[in-house]
Amino acid sequence: MSEVIAAPKHNCPACGAQATWEPATQTLRCPFCGTVSKFEQNASGEIVENDLATALRNIPQSKRGWAPDQVSVKCQSCQAVSVFPAGRIAQRCDFCGSPSLVPYSEIQAPIRPESLLPFKVPEAKVREMIRQWYGSHWFAPGKLKSRALTDTVHGVYLPYWTFDAQVHAEWTALAGYYYYVTVQFQDSAGRTQTRQEQRVRWEPAAGTVDHFFDDELVAASRGVPPDLLRQVEPFTTKELKPYDTAFLSGWVVEQYQIDLVAAAQRSRQQMGRQLEQMCASQVPGDTQRDLQIRPDYSGQTFKHILVPVWLLTYTYGSRNFMVLVNGYTGTIAGKFPISPIKVFFVAVLIIIAIAIFLQLAQQ
Repeated sequence: MSEVIAAPKHNCPACGAQATWEPATQTLRCPFCGTVSKFEQNASGEIVENDLATALRNIPQSKRGWAPDQVSVKCQSCQAVSVFPAGRIAQRCDFCGSPSLVPYSEIQAPIRPESLLPFKVPEAKVREMIRQWYGSHWFAPGKLKSRALTDTVHGVYLPYWTFDAQVHAEWTALAGYYYYVTVQFQDSAGRTQTRQEQRVRWEPAAGTVDHFFDDELVAASRGVPPDLLRQVEPFTTKELKPYDTAFLSGWVVEQYQIDLVAAAQRSRQQMGRQLEQMCASQVPGDTQRDLQIRPDYSGQTFKHILVPVWLLTYTYGSRNFMVLVNGYTGTIAGKFPISPIKVFFVAVLIIIAIAIFLQLAQQ
C-alpha cells in the first residue's frame, strides 16, 4: 500500500480557527470569520489498488490508525464508532441521536483509508431536497411535512471497502428444451378429447465466463441501516480523491466495524451471485437445472475508502426514523411515520367506492 501521511489541522489563515470543508465551493471556509482558503491537494497523492492476499497476511502498522489529534467514541445504542477532532465534545450520536457515547479504542488500530469521495452536494440543497421528499409522501403526518426537521441534518463520512478481481469460471448444467406431445383424455361427459402437453428434453451443456469485477462495494458501516445505504448507492468510485484530511476538516467520520476479512468474504459472496447469473444466462434452451460453477479468482485487490452522506435522524412518537442523502449524487432514501388518520380516510374511500360499484353492478 502507498504511504499515507495525515495532514496537520487546517487552520484559518485569518483567525486561526479550524476551517471546514465546504461542498458547495469545494474550498476550506472558516465557520467563525468566513475566510475562504484555497485547497490544493498534494500532487503526489495517488489511489492504489492493494493486493488482497498480502494484506490479509499482514497490514503494516504504518498504514493503521488515525491522526494523533483524533478521538473515537462508540454509541452504546447503535454501535457506530465515530471519529472526530479531539477538541470537539460529542453530546449525541450522529447516527441515532443517543447520548450514550463512550470512549472507544481497539487492540489493533484500524486501517487508514487511502482515498475518499468528497462532499459535493451542499447542505442548503439537501435541506430543500428533504422538504420536497417529505412533501411527496402523502401518508406522512401533515405536521411532519410542515416542520421537515431539517435543522438536525448533518454530514458524515461512511467507511466502505472496494474489491477487484479477475474471474475465470467454468460451468456445467443441464439445458432443457421444450417440446409438445398430443395426449388423449376423457372429459366430464366421458368423451375422448386430445390436448397438447409440454415435455422437457434434457441435454448436457458447458461453457466459460471471464469477467473483471471492478470496485465491488462492501459497506462497513454500523450506524446506517444496510437497506437505506443500498437505496442511495452507487457511490462513484471513478471520482475518488487521494486521502487528504482537508476533505474531512469539520466533518465526522465513522470508523469501520466490518473488517477486511469479513468484507472480503462478503465481496466474494456478491461476486459469486453475479457469476451465477452470468453463467445461467449462457445456458441454452428454454429452462435449466443443476448449474455447477467452478470459479478461479486472480488479481484480487482492495481499497478502504470513505464516502459522504447527509443524515437526518429524528424521533416521532416512540419510534426513530432516518433519512439518508448521498453527499455526492444527491440520491435520497428514508423512512417516515404513517398517519393513521390518512390511512383510515383512504380505507373509507375504498370501501365507499366498492359499495358504489357493487350497487351499480346489481342495477
